[in-house]
Amino acid sequence: MYRFLLTPRWWGINVFTLLAIPFCLFMGSWQLSRFQDRVQEDRTQTRQIATNAHESPKPLDSLLPVDKGTSGKRTTVSGHYGKQLLVPGRQLDDKDGYYVLTLLRTDTGKALPVVRGWLPGTADASKAPAAPAGEVTVTGVLQASETPGDNGVSAQGGLPAGQTAAISSASLVNLVPYRLYDAWITLDQADAGMRTVPATAPADSGLDLRAFQNLGYTGEWFVFAGFVVFMWFRLLRREVETARDAALGIEPAEQPVVTVS
Repeated sequence: MYRFLLTPRWWGINVFTLLAIPFCLFMGSWQLSRFQDRVQEDRTQTRQIATNAHESPKPLDSLLPVDKGTSGKRTTVSGHYGKQLLVPGRQLDDKDGYYVLTLLRTDTGKALPVVRGWLPGTADASKAPAAPAGEVTVTGVLQASETPGDNGVSAQGGLPAGQTAAISSASLVNLVPYRLYDAWITLDQADAGMRTVPATAPADSGLDLRAFQNLGYTGEWFVFAGFVVFMWFRLLRREVETARDAALGIEPAEQPVVTVS
């Protein structure tokens, strides 16, 4: 009854099944390992944030370029505040508001974007406190340049003058007359009248949207493996039933022809 399994058609079905199942299981396991790596990375970052908070700030140049190892480190920089911009559409404790971003001009000739604090409501330059005059030394948490569209960063264009959607050298280069560091900091303590902006995890790390996408893909690959097994048994059962009916001399029922008048 099962001689049909040796026919060329079933050889193709069997080979496909034997290759598809381990492939789906491998891909599902790989996606699961990616999710587990991100979980571990998130735990490591949580511990690192606690450690960074108690570390002494280091000079900016010693922490550049910014990567997953240096993002979140405390740094200290001296210079003179220059042009000020607003970063609209930023939430803090589920409230809408905006960042006050001021460029700190250093002795190197470059300027460092400094988030001096957060204010609620619609971005309004008249409500943003002016930056301190003269030479200042600031201490804050180092952050990598933002990428529009990642980690909730807006990709909106056409903003009013004096505003930027993303804090990155690529976005700011046409807005300020300075050479820029490819990094920015958020102050440990916001300037008077504003709230401190907490540091964020580096892009593409920790339990972000991509991590849960890995978990979703894990389920999809395992479902595909189960579907392949299900379809193989379904085809096998249909073939067995057809062979049994043929052995009993039962002709397969003809499908009625439907005509449309």
